[in-house]
Amino acid sequence: MEFFTKRLVLRPWIESDAESLYQYAKNPNVGPIAGWPVHTSIENSRDIIRNVLAVSETYAVCLKEDNIAIGSIGLIIGNASNIVLPDNEGELGYWIGEPFWGQGLIPEACEVLIRHAFEDLKLECLWCGYFDGNEKSKRVQEKCGFLYHHTNKDIRWALMDDIRTEHITCLTKECWRRKNA
Repeated sequence: MEFFTKRLVLRPWIESDAESLYQYAKNPNVGPIAGWPVHTSIENSRDIIRNVLAVSETYAVCLKEDNIAIGSIGLIIGNASNIVLPDNEGELGYWIGEPFWGQGLIPEACEVLIRHAFEDLKLECLWCGYFDGNEKSKRVQEKCGFLYHHTNKDIRWALMDDIRTEHITCLTKECWRRKNA
């Protein structure tokens, strides 16, 4: 499945995206603040495409003009999420390469995926999180209508082998409908 916005294509990840993934994911300003380690090589990025990104409801974020992956967005539904969720709820996650920060591209991608979650997948609630210090992610969630729900302090984050504070936000289908009425 693919989605189109004014400026973007959201499409499944493919192994040939490894070079562009590595270009943006090797930047230490991108992954660690989102909870994952920097990529160490194109082959490392290819392995992550195969084993993490090439799953249902995870999409490469690409500019329409060249269809090259510059970020990622996805939904994790039900108990597959880090947050314990029922089958009719999902978690939204995203990141974008640093050269594209501040352009409103991720909120644009989120809007189409949120619509897909509520209208096509019939989810009732979406959750999203950000770690202390990730003000850009917090701002995306606010722009998209997510509301603060709770904070998890001093959680062990295995991917980074550290202790973090995570803030959890929520968007219900009802609130989304009111926002978009």
